[in-house]
Amino acid sequence: MKKIMLLSVAGMLILTSCVSKKEFMALEAKQKETQDLLNTATVKLNSCLSDKAASMARVEAMKEQLADLRKANQDLIDTKGNLTTLTQKGAENLEKSLESLKEKDLKISRLQDALTKKDSVTLAIVTSLKKAVGINDPDIEVNVEKGVVFISIADKLLFKSGSYNVTSKAKDVLAKVAKVIQSKPDFEAMIEGHTDSRTYSKGVLVDNWDLSVKRSTSIIRVLQELGVNPSQLIAAGRSSYVPLADNDTSENRAKNRRTRVVVLPKIDQFYEMIEEEMKNLSAEE
Repeated sequence: MKKIMLLSVAGMLILTSCVSKKEFMALEAKQKETQDLLNTATVKLNSCLSDKAASMARVEAMKEQLADLRKANQDLIDTKGNLTTLTQKGAENLEKSLESLKEKDLKISRLQDALTKKDSVTLAIVTSLKKAVGINDPDIEVNVEKGVVFISIADKLLFKSGSYNVTSKAKDVLAKVAKVIQSKPDFEAMIEGHTDSRTYSKGVLVDNWDLSVKRSTSIIRVLQELGVNPSQLIAAGRSSYVPLADNDTSENRAKNRRTRVVVLPKIDQFYEMIEEEMKNLSAEE
């Protein structure tokens, strides 16, 4: 470029000495135009070089992105293959799990049916007891507790204070209870004696344990005399350890002195009922 400018200057000097002023001015304008064109071309060249460098940088970045995309695509292909294998195994395991759940659901359904039958019988017993014993007497209570039917009879209806001999009035109540027990030969009746916390000792009876059990056996003998099958009867004594209220007043102690007649299915027969249902289930599979 310097050479061109030197030649231009030299040419102008030569032309100055050889040409007229008018021609010189025309040549000078032409030289300026040429210089402007050269400057413009130089700017465009620099811009093109800059664009080329930016383009090359973008090309390199795109090459790197392309490599990353190819690697990611291969990873996805590998993952898809692994997932296909896992999905097949998962489907097999899921199918086995569903079959197992179906079997469990059927077993649970059978057990629920057995329990429903037991609950139906329990409800029938409650109805029978309430009709037979009478629910209007505040000293006689018929309830269901944890699926078990029981009759709670106040101590004053059964025994005299400190005694385990059954009163004649109690026999009227126990006669009604006997009829209900007799109507359910597949059930048992546990006679449960309860006392208050006051210390008791009389004759051969050492403490409240003895008194609670002795009262239970006394009632059992009356029920047996009334025709109840003795194999259905169970004697039990709870002493003072399952109170209904604190033994701090005479009224509360009176509440705690009671006898419960617990009516419950024979355990072996209940399990036989469940086993029978399970056998039916196995036969259907």
